[in-house]
Amino acid sequence: MAMFILRRVGVMILTALCLTFIVFFLTNLYPNLEKLAKTQGNFRMTDEEVASYLGRNGYLQPMPVKYGQWLGVVPGFVIEDQDGVTRGHCISQDTSPEDAPRFCGILQGDWGYSTVFKEDVGHIVGEKLALTGKLMFWVMLLMVPSALILGVLAGMREGSRTDRTLSTVAITTTATPEYVSGVLFIAVFASSAVGLKWFKGTATSAADGATFENFFLPVLTIALYGMGYIARMTRASMAEVMTAQYIRTARLKGVSFPNIVVKHALRNALIAPFTVIMLQFPWLLNGVVIVETLFNYKGFGWTLVQAAGNNDIELLLGVSVISVIVVLVTQLISDIGYVYLNPRISVT
Repeated sequence: MAMFILRRVGVMILTALCLTFIVFFLTNLYPNLEKLAKTQGNFRMTDEEVASYLGRNGYLQPMPVKYGQWLGVVPGFVIEDQDGVTRGHCISQDTSPEDAPRFCGILQGDWGYSTVFKEDVGHIVGEKLALTGKLMFWVMLLMVPSALILGVLAGMREGSRTDRTLSTVAITTTATPEYVSGVLFIAVFASSAVGLKWFKGTATSAADGATFENFFLPVLTIALYGMGYIARMTRASMAEVMTAQYIRTARLKGVSFPNIVVKHALRNALIAPFTVIMLQFPWLLNGVVIVETLFNYKGFGWTLVQAAGNNDIELLLGVSVISVIVVLVTQLISDIGYVYLNPRISVT
């Protein structure tokens, strides 16, 4: 198992480097850098002024060098302009050129500076990730048990009326996008036009203090969309297990139906849904963009939209790093859990 985990970690690191380099390359294309220069200066800057700004800030260096500096494995650049001002990748307002560290990148905890929020990227990412983490926690708490119950009940007796009814509900929730269900929930339960002002149509105040009134609608919107997929996978797995030979043998021995389901079928039926459930974490982290924007909940997805829309390169890179890490870590946990749940899989 230890060698299996080490191999997976090695592949994860290589994958993370490849993915982050692709994102870094795309965000540092010259049109994006030109837009950044004009945003920080003025939109009437000439091409020479743009080139001068980019050169003073190290953006015109070779792409591998810039990527290494951003990671923190290549020494930061130091440039002295015509006015005698020393600039550098590791030199800030609070750090003199003599006291500046040689390496300052992601590996050293320096995530850069946001040009939109005027704060350190690390602080922004940590704050917004905590807000989205709170949303993800309540979504998973509502979505996973509900989906498993629906899937197990539907798969216990394949083809029954209960199976058809619950399968229809699951397909309906999965086929309804978040922006449709979210708008419907706001119109019905939070709008004065209908008269049911049970909840708030915005979740902005939930960032300071989440309540049932201001937080339930975004949680329900996300949970309904993901619940149907998990329920369908659980139903299919449960229906397959219920037709297995050892289940038939248990029935012939006179074991009660509830005991068959709980003691024999349930564990094997949860192998496939476990992988699907783990995949919900990266989906929730990046897929909440629509819901957070719709309900004005200023979490991780909302920050991603702001960074992309305002060409905030450093913040966009920081958000991308977190997204890559979450995807790879959840995949590792999923693989390890799959091995433990399914003893037929060997990792030697």
